[in-house]
Amino acid sequence: MRVILLGPPGGGKGTQGELIEKKYGFPKISTGDLLRREVQEKTTLGEMAKAEMNQGELVNDDIVIEMIKHKIFQPDCKRGYILDGFPRNVGQARRLEEIEEKRQEIVIDIHLSEQTLIQRLSERRICSSCGAIYNLLARNPRKEGTCDFCGSKLIQREDDVPEVIKERLKVYHEQTEALIDYYSRKKVYFRIDGEGKIETISKNIYSILDREIAKSRVMEAAR
Repeated sequence: MRVILLGPPGGGKGTQGELIEKKYGFPKISTGDLLRREVQEKTTLGEMAKAEMNQGELVNDDIVIEMIKHKIFQPDCKRGYILDGFPRNVGQARRLEEIEEKRQEIVIDIHLSEQTLIQRLSERRICSSCGAIYNLLARNPRKEGTCDFCGSKLIQREDDVPEVIKERLKVYHEQTEALIDYYSRKKVYFRIDGEGKIETISKNIYSILDREIAKSRVMEAAR
């Protein structure tokens, strides 16, 4: 099974992805994490990505697709995997399907209001050293302004201010509108209310996944 998590910045995709991973054993694949790992390990793909990022450009689809392709054919992804942050458009979705045409696909879209997202992201703080994420509304560090893990200073990202957040959300909706329509036509798209408690959102996601996994097993048994 391929679980694709959609949702705006600050919508909780990372948190829900980790919870799905724990419950079902599907590894969570973040394109951002893949890029950082390839760059740190100085692989051929990592060097190509780094060159583009150093020029202030977005890493092109060919590089990202190749990284994902390498990851999803690893043994731990045989039963399934979770994609966080990819695909971002219909073109990427189609290329992903070309790699694994027969893989069952479920798309979970975590929906929140703009007001909630602005509030969440405005209160987000990130460790300047290890990258750990905190939220002054829900997950405070034990010591104010200091990372629990490495003791480094917590900072607010420049794009986590209301004016920039609104622009980021506008771009996100413009990018994903066609993608949502694409997956809806395939009948694999499910929209989840992301305004409630983490546990409630998780239960709703699990309900969808359990049902779709059961349907898949019935279909396979009938073949």
